Amino acid sequence: MTQYQGLVLDFGGVLTTSLPAAALAFEQREGLPEGTLLTGLYLHPEAIRLTEELERGDITQAEWNMAAGRRLGIPPGNLMGRIFADLRPEASMIAAAAAARRAGVKVGILSNSVGLHPWNLYDGYDVDRHYDTVVLSGEVGMRKPDPEIFRLVLGKLGLSARECVFVDDTAHHLPAAEELGFAVIHAEEPTKTIAALEALLGLPLSVGR
Repeated sequence: MTQYQGLVLDFGGVLTTSLPAAALAFEQREGLPEGTLLTGLYLHPEAIRLTEELERGDITQAEWNMAAGRRLGIPPGNLMGRIFADLRPEASMIAAAAAARRAGVKVGILSNSVGLHPWNLYDGYDVDRHYDTVVLSGEVGMRKPDPEIFRLVLGKLGLSARECVFVDDTAHHLPAAEELGFAVIHAEEPTKTIAALEALLGLPLSVGR
Protein backbone atom coordinates (compact mmCIF):
# COMPACT_ATOMS: atom_id res chain seq x y z
CA MET A 1 0.00 0.00 0.00
CA THR A 2 1.24 3.50 -0.77
CA GLN A 3 2.70 5.49 2.11
CA TYR A 4 0.87 8.58 0.87
CA GLN A 5 -2.55 9.22 2.34
CA GLY A 6 -2.85 12.87 1.34
CA LEU A 7 -2.54 15.03 -1.76
CA VAL A 8 -2.13 18.82 -1.51
CA LEU A 9 -2.69 20.72 -4.74
CA ASP A 10 -2.00 24.27 -5.77
CA PHE A 11 -4.97 25.71 -7.64
CA GLY A 12 -4.05 28.20 -10.39
CA GLY A 13 -1.89 26.49 -12.99
CA VAL A 14 -2.58 23.02 -11.58
CA LEU A 15 -6.36 22.67 -11.50
CA THR A 16 -6.64 25.42 -14.12
CA THR A 17 -4.96 25.86 -17.47
CA SER A 18 -1.64 27.70 -17.68
CA LEU A 19 -1.34 31.09 -15.99
CA PRO A 20 1.47 32.30 -18.31
CA ALA A 21 -0.57 31.35 -21.37
CA ALA A 22 -3.53 33.36 -20.07
CA ALA A 23 -1.26 36.33 -19.36
CA LEU A 24 0.19 36.14 -22.88
CA ALA A 25 -3.32 36.15 -24.36
CA PHE A 26 -4.13 39.22 -22.27
CA GLU A 27 -1.07 41.06 -23.61
CA GLN A 28 -2.16 40.26 -27.15
CA ARG A 29 -5.73 41.49 -26.51
CA GLU A 30 -4.47 44.71 -24.93
CA GLY A 31 -1.87 45.32 -27.65
CA LEU A 32 0.97 45.16 -25.12
CA PRO A 33 4.45 43.95 -26.04
CA GLU A 34 5.04 40.33 -25.16
CA GLY A 35 6.59 40.09 -21.70
CA THR A 36 5.02 43.32 -20.38
CA LEU A 37 3.40 41.56 -17.43
CA LEU A 38 6.51 39.56 -16.61
CA THR A 39 8.83 42.56 -16.52
CA GLY A 40 6.32 45.12 -15.24
CA LEU A 41 4.62 43.06 -12.54
CA TYR A 42 6.27 39.75 -11.79
CA LEU A 43 9.96 40.70 -11.87
CA HIS A 44 9.74 44.26 -10.51
CA PRO A 45 10.54 44.44 -6.76
CA GLU A 46 7.75 46.88 -5.87
CA ALA A 47 5.18 44.95 -7.90
CA ILE A 48 6.33 41.68 -6.32
CA ARG A 49 5.82 43.25 -2.88
CA LEU A 50 2.30 44.34 -3.82
CA THR A 51 1.40 40.88 -5.07
CA GLU A 52 2.74 39.29 -1.89
CA GLU A 53 0.63 41.72 0.15
CA LEU A 54 -2.40 40.75 -1.91
CA GLU A 55 -1.71 37.05 -1.41
CA ARG A 56 -1.52 37.55 2.37
CA GLY A 57 -4.76 39.54 2.33
CA ASP A 58 -3.06 42.78 3.41
CA ILE A 59 -4.46 44.67 0.41
CA THR A 60 -7.57 44.07 -1.68
CA GLN A 61 -7.67 42.90 -5.26
CA ALA A 62 -9.14 46.28 -6.20
CA GLU A 63 -6.15 48.03 -4.63
CA TRP A 64 -3.79 45.70 -6.50
CA ASN A 65 -5.68 46.43 -9.73
CA MET A 66 -5.21 50.17 -9.24
CA ALA A 67 -1.48 49.90 -8.54
CA ALA A 68 -0.83 47.40 -11.33
CA GLY A 69 -2.86 49.43 -13.82
CA ARG A 70 -0.80 52.53 -13.04
CA ARG A 71 2.43 50.56 -13.47
CA LEU A 72 1.33 49.16 -16.85
CA GLY A 73 -0.37 52.35 -18.01
CA ILE A 74 -3.68 50.58 -18.70
CA PRO A 75 -7.19 50.84 -17.20
CA PRO A 76 -7.30 49.17 -13.77
CA GLY A 77 -10.94 48.02 -13.82
CA ASN A 78 -11.10 44.30 -12.94
CA LEU A 79 -7.48 44.03 -14.12
CA MET A 80 -6.81 40.70 -12.40
CA GLY A 81 -9.90 39.22 -14.02
CA ARG A 82 -8.91 40.60 -17.41
CA ILE A 83 -5.38 39.21 -17.14
CA PHE A 84 -6.65 35.72 -16.41
CA ALA A 85 -9.85 35.77 -18.47
CA ASP A 86 -8.65 32.83 -20.57
CA LEU A 87 -8.12 30.46 -17.61
CA ARG A 88 -10.17 27.29 -17.85
CA PRO A 89 -10.51 24.19 -15.69
CA GLU A 90 -7.74 21.65 -16.31
CA ALA A 91 -10.15 18.75 -16.67
CA SER A 92 -7.59 15.94 -16.55
CA MET A 93 -6.10 17.17 -13.26
CA ILE A 94 -9.52 17.73 -11.71
CA ALA A 95 -10.48 14.18 -12.71
CA ALA A 96 -7.21 12.82 -11.29
CA ALA A 97 -7.82 14.56 -7.97
CA ALA A 98 -11.35 13.15 -7.86
CA ALA A 99 -10.04 9.65 -8.62
CA ALA A 100 -7.49 9.91 -5.82
CA ARG A 101 -10.20 11.02 -3.41
CA ARG A 102 -12.49 8.14 -4.41
CA ALA A 103 -9.60 5.79 -3.65
CA GLY A 104 -9.41 7.16 -0.10
CA VAL A 105 -6.69 9.77 -0.46
CA LYS A 106 -7.45 13.03 1.34
CA VAL A 107 -7.16 15.87 -1.18
CA GLY A 108 -6.66 19.50 -0.18
CA ILE A 109 -6.08 22.77 -2.00
CA LEU A 110 -3.35 25.16 -0.86
CA SER A 111 -3.49 28.33 -2.93
CA ASN A 112 -1.78 31.71 -2.87
CA SER A 113 -5.00 33.57 -3.48
CA VAL A 114 -5.48 36.95 -5.15
CA GLY A 115 -8.61 38.14 -3.40
CA LEU A 116 -12.14 37.14 -4.32
CA HIS A 117 -13.55 40.49 -5.53
CA PRO A 118 -14.20 41.71 -8.13
CA TRP A 119 -12.82 38.55 -9.73
CA ASN A 120 -12.98 35.14 -8.06
CA LEU A 121 -10.42 32.63 -9.36
CA TYR A 122 -12.32 29.77 -7.72
CA ASP A 123 -15.78 30.64 -9.00
CA GLY A 124 -17.49 27.66 -10.62
CA TYR A 125 -15.12 25.00 -9.27
CA ASP A 126 -17.22 24.13 -6.17
CA VAL A 127 -14.00 23.58 -4.24
CA ASP A 128 -15.64 23.20 -0.82
CA ARG A 129 -17.59 20.18 -2.06
CA HIS A 130 -14.92 18.45 -4.14
CA TYR A 131 -11.91 18.72 -1.79
CA ASP A 132 -11.35 17.76 1.83
CA THR A 133 -9.95 21.15 2.80
CA VAL A 134 -9.25 24.46 1.06
CA VAL A 135 -6.62 26.85 2.42
CA LEU A 136 -6.47 30.25 0.71
CA SER A 137 -3.52 32.43 1.65
CA GLY A 138 -5.51 35.65 1.82
CA GLU A 139 -7.89 34.15 4.37
CA VAL A 140 -5.16 32.96 6.74
CA GLY A 141 -2.62 35.79 6.44
CA MET A 142 0.20 33.57 5.18
CA ARG A 143 1.44 32.60 1.76
CA LYS A 144 3.53 29.86 0.20
CA PRO A 145 6.38 29.14 0.69
CA ASP A 146 5.94 30.04 4.40
CA PRO A 147 6.29 26.68 6.21
CA GLU A 148 3.45 27.62 8.55
CA ILE A 149 0.88 27.54 5.75
CA PHE A 150 1.97 24.01 4.88
CA ARG A 151 1.62 23.03 8.54
CA LEU A 152 -1.85 24.57 8.55
CA VAL A 153 -3.10 22.46 5.64
CA LEU A 154 -1.55 19.35 7.19
CA GLY A 155 -3.43 20.04 10.40
CA LYS A 156 -6.69 20.39 8.53
CA LEU A 157 -6.07 17.09 6.73
CA GLY A 158 -4.97 15.37 9.92
CA LEU A 159 -1.83 14.03 8.25
CA SER A 160 1.93 14.43 8.50
CA ALA A 161 3.99 15.86 5.66
CA ARG A 162 5.58 12.44 5.07
CA GLU A 163 2.13 11.06 4.33
CA CYS A 164 1.44 13.69 1.66
CA VAL A 165 2.30 14.68 -1.89
CA PHE A 166 2.41 18.37 -2.80
CA VAL A 167 1.89 19.61 -6.37
CA ASP A 168 2.59 23.17 -7.51
CA ASP A 169 3.39 24.84 -10.82
CA THR A 170 5.67 27.37 -9.04
CA ALA A 171 9.04 25.72 -8.52
CA HIS A 172 10.18 27.95 -5.65
CA HIS A 173 7.25 26.78 -3.50
CA LEU A 174 8.52 23.20 -3.55
CA PRO A 175 11.71 23.27 -1.40
CA ALA A 176 9.87 24.46 1.73
CA ALA A 177 7.35 21.64 1.35
CA GLU A 178 10.07 19.09 0.66
CA GLU A 179 12.01 20.22 3.72
CA LEU A 180 8.94 19.51 5.86
CA GLY A 181 8.77 15.98 4.43
CA PHE A 182 6.32 16.20 1.53
CA ALA A 183 6.97 14.34 -1.69
CA VAL A 184 6.82 17.12 -4.28
CA ILE A 185 5.87 17.36 -7.94
CA HIS A 186 6.55 20.37 -10.14
CA ALA A 187 3.44 20.67 -12.32
CA GLU A 188 4.64 21.66 -15.77
CA GLU A 189 2.30 19.65 -18.02
CA PRO A 190 -0.84 17.78 -16.90
CA THR A 191 -0.05 14.41 -18.47
CA LYS A 192 3.39 14.31 -16.84
CA THR A 193 1.99 15.52 -13.51
CA ILE A 194 -0.64 12.79 -13.49
CA ALA A 195 1.93 10.15 -14.39
CA ALA A 196 4.13 11.29 -11.50
CA LEU A 197 1.15 11.18 -9.15
CA GLU A 198 0.20 7.69 -10.31
CA ALA A 199 3.73 6.51 -9.61
CA LEU A 200 3.77 7.97 -6.09
CA LEU A 201 0.22 7.06 -5.08
CA GLY A 202 0.15 3.69 -6.82
CA LEU A 203 -3.26 4.50 -8.26
CA PRO A 204 -4.65 4.86 -11.79
CA LEU A 205 -5.67 8.49 -12.12
CA SER A 206 -5.91 9.05 -15.88
CA VAL A 207 -9.31 9.23 -17.56
CA GLY A 208 -10.20 5.92 -19.12
CA ARG A 209 -7.96 3.83 -16.89
